[in-house]
Amino acid sequence: MQKLGLNELRERYLKFFESKGHLRLPSFPLVPLNDASLLLINSGMAPLKPYFTGKEEPPRRRVTTCQKCIRTPDIENVGKTARHGTFFEMLGNFSFGDYFKSEAIPWAWEFITKDLELPEDRLYVSIYEDDDEALEIWNKQVGVPVEKIVRMGKKDNFWEIGTGPCGPCSEIYFDRGADKGCGSPDCKVGCDCDRYIEFWNLVFTQFNRDDEGNYSRLAKPNIDTGMGLERLACIMQDVNNLFEVDTVRNVLNTVCKLAGVDYGKNPKTDVSIRVITDHIRSTTMMVSDGVIPSNEGRGYVLRRLLRRAARHGKLLGIKDQFLFDLALVVINESKDAYPELKEKSDYIQKVIRIEEEKFQFTIDKGLTILNEFISEAKSNKETVLAGDIVFKLHDTYGFPLDLTREIAEENALSINEDEFRAEMNRQKQIAQDAQKNKDSVGWDENIYSKLDKSIKTEFLGYNNFECDSKIIYIIKNSELVDNAQEGEEAVIILDKTPFYGESGGQAGDIGYLESSMALFRVNDCHKTPDGKFLHIGIVEKGLFEKDSTVKAKIDIKNRMSTARNHTTTHLLQKALRNTLGSHINQAGSLVESDRLRFDFSHFSHVTSEELIRIEAEVNEKILESLPVTSTQMSIDDAKKLGATALFGEKYGNVVRVVKIGDYSMELCGGTHLTNTSQASLIKIVSESGVAAGVRRIEALTGLGAIKYLNQKEDLLDEVASALKTNTSDCVKKVEVLTNELKSSQKEIEGLRNKLVSSSIDDILAKAVSIKGIKVLTAQYDQLDMDALRNTSDILKNKLGSGVIVIASNFEGKVNFVVTATKDTLNKGIHCGNIIKETAKIAGGGGGGRPDMAQAGGKDASKIKAALDYSIKVIEAQIKE
Repeated sequence: MQKLGLNELRERYLKFFESKGHLRLPSFPLVPLNDASLLLINSGMAPLKPYFTGKEEPPRRRVTTCQKCIRTPDIENVGKTARHGTFFEMLGNFSFGDYFKSEAIPWAWEFITKDLELPEDRLYVSIYEDDDEALEIWNKQVGVPVEKIVRMGKKDNFWEIGTGPCGPCSEIYFDRGADKGCGSPDCKVGCDCDRYIEFWNLVFTQFNRDDEGNYSRLAKPNIDTGMGLERLACIMQDVNNLFEVDTVRNVLNTVCKLAGVDYGKNPKTDVSIRVITDHIRSTTMMVSDGVIPSNEGRGYVLRRLLRRAARHGKLLGIKDQFLFDLALVVINESKDAYPELKEKSDYIQKVIRIEEEKFQFTIDKGLTILNEFISEAKSNKETVLAGDIVFKLHDTYGFPLDLTREIAEENALSINEDEFRAEMNRQKQIAQDAQKNKDSVGWDENIYSKLDKSIKTEFLGYNNFECDSKIIYIIKNSELVDNAQEGEEAVIILDKTPFYGESGGQAGDIGYLESSMALFRVNDCHKTPDGKFLHIGIVEKGLFEKDSTVKAKIDIKNRMSTARNHTTTHLLQKALRNTLGSHINQAGSLVESDRLRFDFSHFSHVTSEELIRIEAEVNEKILESLPVTSTQMSIDDAKKLGATALFGEKYGNVVRVVKIGDYSMELCGGTHLTNTSQASLIKIVSESGVAAGVRRIEALTGLGAIKYLNQKEDLLDEVASALKTNTSDCVKKVEVLTNELKSSQKEIEGLRNKLVSSSIDDILAKAVSIKGIKVLTAQYDQLDMDALRNTSDILKNKLGSGVIVIASNFEGKVNFVVTATKDTLNKGIHCGNIIKETAKIAGGGGGGRPDMAQAGGKDASKIKAALDYSIKVIEAQIKE
C-alpha cells in the first residue's frame, strides 16, 4: 500500500474524476452564499444544493470538488480525544441527473484499488437493506464477494432530511486489523470500535418523499459522494488519527516546539496541543474566507476558537502571542490547494494577531475574577456557577460561554446556562427596544392580503424620468379605498412608474403624480416583495381615483443627487479594496440625495493616511470621466466577468451589472450616473466602527461636498479673524497662544503655592487635639482638586502626625480631601469613611483608602458645617 501525503491524495482524487468527465471546481468559501440555514459550510454537498434542487443550472452535469468544511457542535470535545476536530476537507464527485449507480460504484472501486492500490482483502462495503440494485453492481459488476457486502437499515444507510429528494447510500470500509478492534467475536462492519473505518459514502438520490411519507422515483436521480480527506490520509499513512496525518502533524510539531513540550508524554498537555493544532487550522481558513471575530454568528464561532486556542497556549506556558505566527504553518501546508491563503497571508495574520491582543488584554483580569468566583463557590460548597457571573465574563471580558464552562468543569463545577441565556435575551431585548422601526409607512400586512399577488408595477425609471400610469390601488388609513382627496395622506400603487422604490440601500424617489385637476406629492417610494411600488405622500390638490390615469414625474434634481452618491459608492468600494485589501466586503449601505454611507468588513480603524489615499483614488476616477454602463445578463455570465456581488444577497437568474470603465463592476439594481465626472467630487467626512469587524465611512458628493468645504472654509476664516491672523498662519498662532497659556498657568500655580505656603503656619496653629490625635481643618477657595491634594500632602508633612480635612469651592465646584499619617490608622482612623460622612453635609459623596480619600459636594454654603462635622466623625472613630 502506497504511503501518500494529504496534498497528493487530494490532487489524485480530483485528477481521477476529471478523467471521468467531471469539472473540477475550487472549494466554495466557508461562508455560505444565499443559504440562511447554515452558519458555515459543513459538507461537500452543502454549497451545491442549488444544483441538486434545480434552482440553479450547474456549470456541468458532472462535478468534483475538495470542499473546506467546519463543524463545531462538539467543540468542547476537541482536544480531549484525538477523534474530534472542527476543520476537515471533504472530497466529492457529483452527478446532477447524469450518471448513476452503475458508474459511481465502479469508479469508486477503481480509484481506491487501482489508483491508491488499497488491498481488496481489507475492503468492505455496506448497502441499504432493500437496495438490490447496488448489491448487484457491487457483486456482479465490480466483483466484491457477497460475504463482504453488508446490508444495513434506514438509520445507517438511507439519506433523507424531511420531505424532498432522498435515497439509499453505500459506504466503503477499511479493515485496520484485529489489533485495532474491540476483541469481541461479534466485531464486524458497523461496530463502534476502531477496526472497521468508514471512509467513503456514496449517496444515491433516487426518490422523492412526500408529506404522506410516500416515496416516488425521481425521473433524473443524482449522485452525491463524500470522502473525508484526513480520514483517507489516516488509512494511506497508517496512522491512528487526524493529528498524525502529515500536514496536521507539521502544525502540531510547531506547537510543541513553541511550548517546549513533547506530544504523547502527558495526557493533560496533549489536550492543549490538539486544541491549538485543530483550532488554528479552522481559524486560518475562516479568516481567509472573510469571517471576522465578533460576538454573533460565524464571527462568534471564530472568536471562540481563537480564544480557546489562546487559553490553551497559556496552559502550555506560552506567554507571548503565537497564533498569528502559527497560522503561517497552516498556510504553507495548504497554499497549493487554496492559493487564497498565500494571497491573504498578511491579512490572515493581522486579524488573528489583533484578536490575540484583545484577548490577551482581558483574559488575565477575567481569569482572576473567574477564579475568585470559583473559589467562593467551592468554599460555599456550591457546584454551580450563577448565570449572571457567566454573563458578566462574556459581556465584559469577552469570555465565550464554552471557555467558562470548560474552566468550570476543570474545577468540578457546572454553570447555570439557563440563567446565562436569560441574561443574553434580556440584553438583546433592550437593544431591540432601543432600535425604532424606521420602515413604517402607515400600512400593515392586512392590506397586502387583499391585493392581487400577480399584479406588479413595471419600473421604467432607468431610462425615463416620467411616464403615464394607471392607478391600480389607493390605500388610506390602512384600508383600500376608491379615492383620496385634497389634504389626505395615502399610498398609491401604479401599473408602471419611473419612481425608484427603496431597496439595496438606495432611498426611494420623490416627485409628483399629476392629472389635469389634481396633484399628489410623493414623499417616498417603497417596493413590496411581490413587486408593487408604493408611492407614499399627500394629495395637495384635487381628487385621485382608482383606475384613473396620471402622469408620474420624479424630482430629477433629487434623482441625480442620489445617483451621484450611488455611483460614487461603487468607486469607494473599489478604492477600499485597492487600499485595504481584497477582504473588503460590503456590510450595508445607505444612498440618499444628500449623503452616502458605506459599511464594510474590516478588522481595524482606517488610518488618516489610508483615508487620504482612498479619497484621492475616488476623486481621480471621477476626474477621468469614466463611462457608467449597465447591462442585463445571466448570473453565471456576471460571475465569469468578475462582477462583485453583495455578500449574502440573493440574485435571480438575470442580473443587472453596473460597469464603471475598466475600474469597477458590480451587480446592482440601483440608479446611476452615465459618467463619473457628473459626481463632481467626493469628500469623506467620517470613519467609525459600527460593530465588531465592521467599519463605516460617510461621505458627500457634488453640491453637498462643495457646501461642506465652503462651511469649513468659512469656519477657518472665523478662527483666523478671532486669532487676528490669516488662515495660513492659524496653526502657528495657536501654538504661540498655547505656549503663553501654559506659561501663565505655571505662573498662577506658583503664586497659589506661595499663597498656600504663606498661610500654612497660621493653619497649623489652628490644629486641635482629639483624644491624643491632632486634627486640622481648613477651607481654600482658590484651589482646584489637584491643588487641594498637593496642599493636603504639604500640611501632612508639616503636621508630622494627625488627620487633615480640607475643602475648597473653586469655580463652582465643591471639593473635599481627607488625609492621615500612618500612625493614626492603628487608632481607628479611616479617611474613606470620614469623607463619606463629611461630604454628605454638602450634598456630595465619595470614598477612598484608610490614609487618603477625596469627594465632591454640591452646596458650597455647607462647607464650614461639613468641616465642623468631620471633627465629630473623627472623634467617633478613635479607639480609646
